[in-house]
Formats: sequence, structure tokens, C-alpha cells
Amino acid sequence: MTQHSRDTPQFYLTAPSPCPYLAGREERKVFTHLVGERARGLNDLLTHGGFRRSQSIAYRPACESCRACVSVRVIADEFRPTRSMRRIAERNADIVGDMRGAEPTSEQYSVFRGYLDTRHRDGGMADMTVLDYAMMVEDSHVETRIVEYRLRDADSAITGRGNGRLLAVALTDVLNDGLSMVYSFFDPNEETRSLGTFMILDHIARARQMGLYYVYLGYWVNGSRKMDYKSRFLPQERLMPQGWVRAES
Repeated sequence: MTQHSRDTPQFYLTAPSPCPYLAGREERKVFTHLVGERARGLNDLLTHGGFRRSQSIAYRPACESCRACVSVRVIADEFRPTRSMRRIAERNADIVGDMRGAEPTSEQYSVFRGYLDTRHRDGGMADMTVLDYAMMVEDSHVETRIVEYRLRDADSAITGRGNGRLLAVALTDVLNDGLSMVYSFFDPNEETRSLGTFMILDHIARARQMGLYYVYLGYWVNGSRKMDYKSRFLPQERLMPQGWVRAES
């Protein structure tokens, strides 16, 4: 019995709280801990089942009367950018992304802080300190990477890296079949660049290069303006009661 309880993940249910996506509704989450030697395999398995990771916790919505949150993953090898996406890629041709170990820096936190203060000052992460940010990045028992997006400089053609100003950051898990974008943020003064879209395009290209099938974007909520952008990356698969279902529109 002791061995069974230690090796089998234990799941817990949160109390109801206001839904951040749909006004007037409440949300509940089911969650478990991702720790120890089995964390990476469990993270893969749970992500395939619609869970998301936050530090050493894997969670998914478990609302009693709502199924609006739908996990989505882009089919990397079949993805074709729209005309507007191609323009965004061209607009950001002066940026280089560098995937590295999940190590927090004060420069990252400065961009993170500006992003929260401008776009999410009333959100649940608004009060995060530099230590909280460090925990968000480092508290992972799975294969996690940071992608830094910097302006090109004179040495970029030689080094393959951007050594200029940091514009955006993505915290990303490497799964057995794809890249899972855990959290991303960008310099709010660079809003005209559409850096959120650019980072997704870059992750799709990286997944292809790494021989991975998918880019996991988290939850899409039909009717939520802040989530609408995820439905534009096609073709994609959406996790429905019958399993992952292909969507082309």
C-alpha cells in the first residue's frame, strides 16, 4: 500500500473561484504534483490529457457546468502561416531567438515586470517579486527551457545569437512529441511587433527542426477575446471528449 501511494500521483480539487475568461462564471481545477524521477513522463502523459504545468504543479479545469476551456496543439509540420503572420515574421526579422537552460535573470524580470504592469496589472500574477519569478522559471522537475528573443547585432551572423536588447521571453517545456509553451511575455513598448504571435511562429519552426509534431498552446476558450488568437494557428488539434480532433478553421 505504501509503495502504491508513493508511485501513483495524487489528485486534488480546488475550491470554486471567479473564472478569468468568462464573466459571471466560476472555475475549479484538478491538480497534482510533478516531482521526482517520474515527473517528466507524467508531465508528457498529463499534457496529452489536457493538463498544463505551473512550476511543479500540473492542472486542468474541472468546472461542474462548463467545458469551455479546450486544450489546443498546432500540427507543426502541416502549419502554414497566414498572410498577416508572414508580415509579422518579416517585421521581426531583426530578432534572434536563443533556446537555453531555464535560468532566470534580472533582465528577464525587468521585461516580465513591465509586461505585467502594462497588460495584467489586475491579474493573479501582478504582485510577483523577482524571487517569485525565479521560482516560476526554476521550479521544474521536467525538461524546461527559456527562449530569449533579442535584437540582432553585428556578431549575430557569426554567433547565431542576438546580443542586443531583450524584447521577449518564452518559458517552454520539451515533451516527447512537442513543445509546450508554459508562459511567454514581451516588452510592452514593442506592441506593434505582435511578439506573442511571433514567438508562436518561432516555436512551430523549432518543433519542426527538433523533429517534434506539436506546439501546445494551452487552453482556447471560444467567446473569450483574450484567447481568440490561438484558433488562428491552423491546422490544429483540439482535445474533445472523444479525444484530439483536427480543426482547420
